[in-house]
Amino acid sequence: MTNNISFWTFLKQVHQIAKPYFQSEQKYKAWGLLFAIVSLNLGSVYLAVLFNEWYGVFYNALQEKNATIFWQQMVHFSYLAFIAILVAVFRFYLTQVFEIRWREWMTKQQLKRWLSHQAFYKWELYKNQIVPSQNTSYDNPDQRITEDISGFTSQSVGLTMGLLNSVVTLVSFVGILWGLSGAFSFDIAGYHFNIPGFMVWAALVYCLVGSVLTHYIGYPLTGLSVAQQKVEANFRHHLMRVREYSEAIALDQGENTENNLSNLQFSNVIANYFAYIKAQKRLIWFTSFFGQAAVIFPFLVAAPRYFSGAIQLGQVIQISSAFGKVQDSLSWFIDNYNSLASWRATTNRLIDFNNNIERAHAQITQHKTSAEPIMLASQLEIQLPNGQTLLSSPHLQLQPGDSVALIGASGSGKSSLLRVLAGIWPFSQGTVYMPQNAMFIPQNPYIPNGTLRAALSYPATSHQYSDEALLNALQLVKLDDLKNKLDEENNWSQQLSGGEQQRLAIARVFLKKPAWIFADEATSALDENSQQFLYQQLIQLAQSQNGAFVSITHQANLIALHPIRWKVEDKTVKIQNTFS
Repeated sequence: MTNNISFWTFLKQVHQIAKPYFQSEQKYKAWGLLFAIVSLNLGSVYLAVLFNEWYGVFYNALQEKNATIFWQQMVHFSYLAFIAILVAVFRFYLTQVFEIRWREWMTKQQLKRWLSHQAFYKWELYKNQIVPSQNTSYDNPDQRITEDISGFTSQSVGLTMGLLNSVVTLVSFVGILWGLSGAFSFDIAGYHFNIPGFMVWAALVYCLVGSVLTHYIGYPLTGLSVAQQKVEANFRHHLMRVREYSEAIALDQGENTENNLSNLQFSNVIANYFAYIKAQKRLIWFTSFFGQAAVIFPFLVAAPRYFSGAIQLGQVIQISSAFGKVQDSLSWFIDNYNSLASWRATTNRLIDFNNNIERAHAQITQHKTSAEPIMLASQLEIQLPNGQTLLSSPHLQLQPGDSVALIGASGSGKSSLLRVLAGIWPFSQGTVYMPQNAMFIPQNPYIPNGTLRAALSYPATSHQYSDEALLNALQLVKLDDLKNKLDEENNWSQQLSGGEQQRLAIARVFLKKPAWIFADEATSALDENSQQFLYQQLIQLAQSQNGAFVSITHQANLIALHPIRWKVEDKTVKIQNTFS
């Protein structure tokens, strides 16, 4: 994680996260809303100054029992209160609008970055390849896009406006407090000392000591906040996996094991949370004492002058109010330490997210579009995520009409080779020239929730294909039972068997009619006759489109359908054009 970076480096990274929104196509709205919010915050500080002046006049009128001034000040108060209410309402509303607009823009941008250049796929590959020197982590990208962006925008606006208010309030009230507090005189060892504006210096020393102690006491909160976000997300992710693999767990009778694992994950949540609230408790002990002492401090200092008749009750109230404002301003760090810890933890995770996405975007395989109807892969060197060489091949070529069986022992790198040909495997060297109109069929296809029409058309939109084309594709893969369910919404990955899901994925191929087809054990869940039938159909489709068909398979009857073999053996790809 990024906890050990310097403060200024951290601020630079925060600036890099925040500034794109203010330079985007929405920059005028962003700056306009920000200007309005800042103006309203400054207005609220000015109203606080007016209220402080009102306190002096009002309480003096009470002390002097002057009914005329009393009622005048009541009318004056009603004006101030009405304006304060307007400012508070519009400040809240515009702040919320600004936060949600900022979050909306950031979320869309980060989703686009995460889902481009296969970064979402590479993220999962990098997850188990974390090197300590990289100072980063790859856990729970969904949480970073949903919760962390929301937290960053709301906390950044809240803390920034709070700091602005504190600075402006300090500038506004320090002069008032200086004039009201008078001088503090004392003698030491025959020397006479006179400290003008004593209350200002007292507030400064009081808050400086409090800030140092607060940081010392509350420092563990940042790390604990980061850890809490992580264990919460891990617990949620585990429950999602239980739901995703519910059938497999039920068949294995794994309920007790999953219960134990879930409880273990949850125990991590509870253990870290208790550590977090204990750290909070220590901080609250101090901040509560600090805040309560600040209530009586100005009265203790002003009391001698009041009882001597040097100042009136209204001035005492003004001193108390002004001291409170100055003390609150100087105590901004103390009062917001917990929020700052949470904000820094959230920001660290977004910084990690950005760094990880940049790394994923930087690792793009040399995958080019072939100008000729031919596939060519040269000087391929394929590694595992840990850097170990998996296999290599100096030259692979596909001509129109070719039909290739990619064979070899399990774990030899056949699927990784197809990933390189598809341009999604980042741990490789070499160049791949792929013709247009190519399609890859995975062993475990993705079936989105929604209508069957949308699942069959994926990733294209369903309106791109006619009902006739959709029904014909289902018929070709013998899913006739689904013909009347095109507009039925369902969780099809749960509704369909493994074999039916593979048939549906192959139906997409017949729907889109690619010329170059690559299948990774795409019929492994089907019976032997069905596999052979679908393979024959796929080979015919590729040849009819002037393309080629490549398939990973272990079935002898399917291998026999291919006149060419690419055999992965001894970490190399050996080409066999005839059967021995």
